[in-house]
Amino acid sequence: MKCYKLPARISGLIFDMDGTLYTHEEYLKGQIDTIIAQFGKVRGKSFEEAREAVESYQSEWASAHGGRTISLGNTLAAFGITVEEGIRWREELIEPSLYLREDPRLRETLSTLSDSFALALVTNNPVLVARKTLACLGVEEFFPVSVGLDTCGVSKPHEAPFIKAAELLGLPPKACVSIGDRYDIDLALPLELGMGGILVDGVEDVHGLPEQLAATISLGLNKNP
Repeated sequence: MKCYKLPARISGLIFDMDGTLYTHEEYLKGQIDTIIAQFGKVRGKSFEEAREAVESYQSEWASAHGGRTISLGNTLAAFGITVEEGIRWREELIEPSLYLREDPRLRETLSTLSDSFALALVTNNPVLVARKTLACLGVEEFFPVSVGLDTCGVSKPHEAPFIKAAELLGLPPKACVSIGDRYDIDLALPLELGMGGILVDGVEDVHGLPEQLAATISLGLNKNP
């Protein structure tokens, strides 16, 4: 876990979902492969050809942008796949219940956090997939605010989903902390907006958040109203 510029007052926590609220490499890879396979299908390419095209573009983009990461959604947009089409693919093809189960420890962690902070979710999946994922994990009740690909019509990294999440929480960005497993996707822009950032290496780090944030508060760095 690594913290970046935690605000003087923290009132809201904005979580990424995939790779943050759960750690399941097979499911993460399965989501990507499913969408790439669909991309290949509509373009008359084999899966291997489609994957090579995607990875080649992402590699070239990273080289041209100082090693930063581009999301799969933004990659497909460069190939002419509309946001609407991407949303439909994800809603129809991604099924979290095939991989994920209720996580009692995550429920306990989020319950503790929700006693002190307002919680929101920002994901590059549509809200439908997000809500199904949260339901599978048994933590849907802790996220009254879910911002997905279909909420703002853009993929992270983009400021709009983070601004929308803060707005729905009724908080200014400077009172929020973005939490995710990818710096370029989940933290870089929120930090520019004045949010804090916490980089996690999967759900095990999420379990350490109550202690980390309690320590921050005890040091006087965070004074909630």
